[in-house]
Amino acid sequence: MLLGITPATAEIELSGYYKNLLINSKTLSVFGTSESYLLDLNRLRLQLAGDLNDRVSFDVQYDNEVLLGDYLDTTEFSALLKNREPDIHFDLDSNYMDSSNLYGSHRLYRVYADFTLPEVGLRLGRQRIAWGTALLWNPMDILNPFNPIQLERQERQGIDAALIDWDYNALSRVSLVYAKQQSGASTAARWRSHKKGFDLSWMAGRFRGDTVAGVDFAGQVANIGVRGELTQTDSANEGAFTRAVVGADYTFANSLSLNIEMYYNGQGASDPAAYTFNRLLSGEIQSLARRYQGGYLGYDITPLLRWNNYLIVNLDDDSVFFAPSLLYSLTDNMETSLGVQAFNGDSGTEYGMLQDLFFVQLQWFF
Repeated sequence: MLLGITPATAEIELSGYYKNLLINSKTLSVFGTSESYLLDLNRLRLQLAGDLNDRVSFDVQYDNEVLLGDYLDTTEFSALLKNREPDIHFDLDSNYMDSSNLYGSHRLYRVYADFTLPEVGLRLGRQRIAWGTALLWNPMDILNPFNPIQLERQERQGIDAALIDWDYNALSRVSLVYAKQQSGASTAARWRSHKKGFDLSWMAGRFRGDTVAGVDFAGQVANIGVRGELTQTDSANEGAFTRAVVGADYTFANSLSLNIEMYYNGQGASDPAAYTFNRLLSGEIQSLARRYQGGYLGYDITPLLRWNNYLIVNLDDDSVFFAPSLLYSLTDNMETSLGVQAFNGDSGTEYGMLQDLFFVQLQWFF
């Protein structure tokens, strides 16, 4: 039988979530006159995953998303969401409804298969390849870069790739990846191991025409978690530059957790006059300046209520991003949250150009 699959060995599970996210903010002045808006996001994610046999498994995640509100009638929505082409190879997105106050779309968020042999695994398809150890900035995470001020922090765009992992001993792994995007192909290798209480890794490759090499580490010093990443990039368009982040975290006995990071972004500019806002808005880059300090503070007010705070300071232009929120567990599989993304800075600064945002969210898992 194909792949040796029989009803006795196949184990398949259906799960997912429904999310309602209500956002109130203003459009950016770069798209014309700034105007207040409401956006109501409704997303149903269905995940079908399982093991077909001892050596083959799969994961398919399908999103159906409906957007409501007057934000759909703005130039900003058309530029940043509706007409934006994601940097992925296969087009797995489609919209089925488009009006001034209702927009419907669906996509395959993840779709990949795992083939496992002793010590070696192969994953093919739309997947998330997460390299790096830091919280807010990840110089090592070049295939799926993450914006540190992203509202839906758990959502990470996947990439169409083939990934081989070789676990040559219990603590060490060699990974090889080939990925294809609209902006070009990437080929890279990564070695990861554990030495004297620290996770260590080394990476090198060609990412969409740029040559990149990097290292990262994560471990404990006394009761403090420490981590860091460093990459050196040789780009035909931007020359050579270095990116590096170091961080530390500590969790107190009363559940208060504190995380601090320092980030140097050699790709950025120390003078706001040299900022390229269009690259930031398009998602091509995630940070404009060179020097940043950031942190996270979280506290369980009760077993069901958690207070989360993210803070980022641009040390080059003195602009600030602050995002406090409350998360409450209504039931074992339902939670609600509300919060603010506040931006402060002079005109022309990175966070000074952005508008404050207020949100309320309800999410039901099944």
